[in-house]
Amino acid sequence: MKLSLKNIHLPLGRFPLDLDVEMEGEVIAIFGPSGSGKTSALDLIAGLRKPQSAFIQIDGLVLADTRVGQSLPPQQRGIGYVPQDGALFPHLSVLANLTYGSRRANGSSIFSMDHVVDVLEISHLLKSGVRMISGGEKQRVALARALLSQPRLLLLDEPLASLDENLKSKGLDLLQRVRAEFSTPMVYVSHSPEEITAICDFMIVLESGRLVSRGHPRELFTTRNVPVLELK
Repeated sequence: MKLSLKNIHLPLGRFPLDLDVEMEGEVIAIFGPSGSGKTSALDLIAGLRKPQSAFIQIDGLVLADTRVGQSLPPQQRGIGYVPQDGALFPHLSVLANLTYGSRRANGSSIFSMDHVVDVLEISHLLKSGVRMISGGEKQRVALARALLSQPRLLLLDEPLASLDENLKSKGLDLLQRVRAEFSTPMVYVSHSPEEITAICDFMIVLESGRLVSRGHPRELFTTRNVPVLELK
């Protein structure tokens, strides 16, 4: 995947998000302290926030170009977004949530329901109500729903942040399996160097809305003095 975030200017309050970067990789990480603009960058890619200026392109498809007044609406961008809270419909069952994802697929069927359910190990949850399942299970269901929309890109915002260490390890194994099974490009926001080095092949580091470093995660964490401890 080649992702361009050029001429980005989005006021955020204390500072603006200003980006001008081109990235290439199957799984791209956005790393930085809380409040540095990571989630806002995901929102811009998804079309959920309106910037003052932006040029956003994925593999040749222009999602937004404010210079010519172009901006695809979110439902036409082909993006699956898993926010921190999962954003499931709490009044529906797990199966109904997944079916909603399938209905957004516009006729495409790259990933089958059975395959996604099997990979994410949620078959035993299908008849359960969303209110009855754990936080880790909700994250898996939210990821499954996003995959069933047959996205060209997945946006994952701190998908393992609310889990304890044992569940994080399990969740990381599942994310690695998702990457291997579906080959769907991802943009992955996390505070965890372990997560990022395990599944990401390119990383940008944000601080106060600005790009401060970019490159391969292992190189940045070991040789570029990325402030890991300050981000915890």
